[in-house]
Amino acid sequence: MTDTATREEHLHSAEAKEIWALLREVADRQEKDRLRIEAEKEARLQREAQREKERLQREEERLQREAQIEKDRLQREEERQQMEKDRRQREAQMEAQMKETDRKIGELSNRFGELAEHLVAPNIMEKFNARGFSFVRVHENSRIKNLSGKTLAETDILLESDDVVMVVEVKAKPKQKDIDNHVARIEVLRRNASAHQRASKFLGAVAGAIMSDEMRDYIIENGFYAIEQTGDTVKISIPEGFEPREW
Repeated sequence: MTDTATREEHLHSAEAKEIWALLREVADRQEKDRLRIEAEKEARLQREAQREKERLQREEERLQREAQIEKDRLQREEERQQMEKDRRQREAQMEAQMKETDRKIGELSNRFGELAEHLVAPNIMEKFNARGFSFVRVHENSRIKNLSGKTLAETDILLESDDVVMVVEVKAKPKQKDIDNHVARIEVLRRNASAHQRASKFLGAVAGAIMSDEMRDYIIENGFYAIEQTGDTVKISIPEGFEPREW
């Protein structure tokens, strides 16, 4: 082999080695890039998996909070309904108690009205006559009618003389409306008497088994005699300077 051929062979061998070295370098670089890309991909997948895990955890926490909020709302609603139920029960009980109280008061009033002839009527005429009146007749549970026979008013006790009529209203526990109604009752009786051409003077009194100081004052302010139960009899309250109202 000539020197020229030998040199060419050496050149080709060197070039080949250089090419192989370059190829190995490229292959190594590609492998490194592949490994880097795979590592980055793996890291990205892990990050995405972590984010998904965190998202799912947040979603679970959100659902738990909403479930707790709904639970609390339902509990509050249940408590509200129970409170409303308790309130209605208390109101029903109070209403029942008030009705029972009204019933007992009504029974007391009725009983006292029934006892009027035994407690008030027997000696009320004498008690008023002892104070200067001259009543000669007493009527219990009277119905006052007009010329056509229509009932205008009902009275518990009527005391009469030739020129004076005392109208006595009997209540277990007089109320303001009872006194106001008694005023209206006597006004009706006054008009009816005028229609019958009777010139009698009308006076009024209110008798009560239970009477507060305020109610006694209201009775007297309206010009009525106040008749109060005391033991097994009654007394007539006439304050100093009292002037009865006349109709």
